[in-house]
Amino acid sequence: MIDLAARHAGENLKHKPLQAISKLAPFSALIISIILVIFFLIRFYILEGFLIKWLYGPIYTNLNEQNRRGFINHHIAGATKILILAIAAYPFVVITFGKETFSTPFAPQLNSVVTMGDMLIVVAQMLIAMYIFELLYRSKLSPVAILHHIGTIIIGQSAIAISLRLAREPDADIEFILCTVWGAFDIVSEFFPHVAIVLYRIWPNRHKFLSTVFLLSCFTTAAGTTCETIVTMWLFGTLWNQWQIAFKVATPLLHIAFSAAQIHGSMVFWRMYKKQRKLLREEEERADSFKEGNIGIALQSSAESMFPENR
Repeated sequence: MIDLAARHAGENLKHKPLQAISKLAPFSALIISIILVIFFLIRFYILEGFLIKWLYGPIYTNLNEQNRRGFINHHIAGATKILILAIAAYPFVVITFGKETFSTPFAPQLNSVVTMGDMLIVVAQMLIAMYIFELLYRSKLSPVAILHHIGTIIIGQSAIAISLRLAREPDADIEFILCTVWGAFDIVSEFFPHVAIVLYRIWPNRHKFLSTVFLLSCFTTAAGTTCETIVTMWLFGTLWNQWQIAFKVATPLLHIAFSAAQIHGSMVFWRMYKKQRKLLREEEERADSFKEGNIGIALQSSAESMFPENR
């Protein structure tokens, strides 16, 4: 099914006319600046101001500063990905798999001047801003996560920037579409891990539940990486003759880097799953020992009550 979807998308994109992504592309710096300001206002005045404390109480206040920042960031990232998915799903599908183009009106029944390309530019800046915010806000990130975020930021902005020179960059539009494919899989496969970490902070001692959550997170990220590889490499191969030499070299290398980051995430959740299973076994062993001890005490008390002369 994934193979058929990739094949259809590749054949469809071959016949797309070369055109500018959006009239908003030259204003990308302004768009991302506004989004970053919104992230700050939400984080400072709403989440840190009252909402997180009201929702979670001591669960949040008892965390150290590093974990607090991570906890808030997972809320912002998760909510942002839901919003991006809600906004971008329709334009992404109809452009990649349908006949619509970047200049197709987003809501023609409303006589809207907003185009499909406009919406994709905005959500692309939302995703990039989310990663910039995480790099600036979180106090600790793994080297793999840092490389993934920096790569996403640079590639996403580069795809938009080169679209401003279509005469010199004839593959700019399909490069942007390929970036949206990467972004789509990133949003879908990386959403559940945000939920998993939040649940881990809420119920740190529910080891059986958390082991299931972390195992699902491991599988979703691994499955997402596999599906992403199939689709992007099929599109890349199908459109081979339309790529310039720079993209023929850079695209596979970038995909390897992104896949490595996602595989690293799967391995992290696998280790967290194994840790929770270990804690669960230890908890069950303590419970069994306690139960055996109680049975022994009960038997001893029963014997003493039956034969009081032996006291």
